Amino acid sequence: MKLDFEKMGGLIPAIVQDNNTNKVLMLGFMNEEAYEETRETGKVTFFSRTKNRLWMKGETSGNTLQVVSMMVDCDNDTILIKAVPAGPVCHTGADTCFGEKNVEDIMFLKYLQDFIEQRRQEMPEGSYTTSLFLKGVNRMAQKVGEEAVETVIEATNGTEEGFIYEASDLIYHLIVLLTSKGLRLEDLARELKKRHKG
Repeated sequence: MKLDFEKMGGLIPAIVQDNNTNKVLMLGFMNEEAYEETRETGKVTFFSRTKNRLWMKGETSGNTLQVVSMMVDCDNDTILIKAVPAGPVCHTGADTCFGEKNVEDIMFLKYLQDFIEQRRQEMPEGSYTTSLFLKGVNRMAQKVGEEAVETVIEATNGTEEGFIYEASDLIYHLIVLLTSKGLRLEDLARELKKRHKG
């Protein structure tokens, strides 16, 4: 990738996007030195026009941006950096410099499985999830089957609201079963990705 710093007066815009959520986090500027520093360290580094020096994002707050990939646009004068933030990106404390929350609802499933795994490890009394783990894999698998039937019934003869409710129960019980087998939703995602022909 060859950036045309000269054409842009020495500074190019660098758009930073969250690698996991695809949210645009911020826009900064890089000179050639900042670009090379970013490539070498794997931490997003800009040229600060106000400080007139290189500035690694998060150097004081600790909220760094770990580079996953860097792409140059078709005119070689803008860079797109996909990164993983270590915390809120904006100096105001917001997730992004555009005031957006840096979450996608789909990411809740990952959080939910992490929570279910914590339940499996701690086994707190009075928890429905704990009771499923105590009953064993056969009961967990049976619950997945029951919820699948209820989901099908709602899909064919029920309401949209009922279908969403039952499908959510199905996903929850499937995640519990996966967790009991030492597997993750990411394992399913990898399998589906492998099958996908585009």
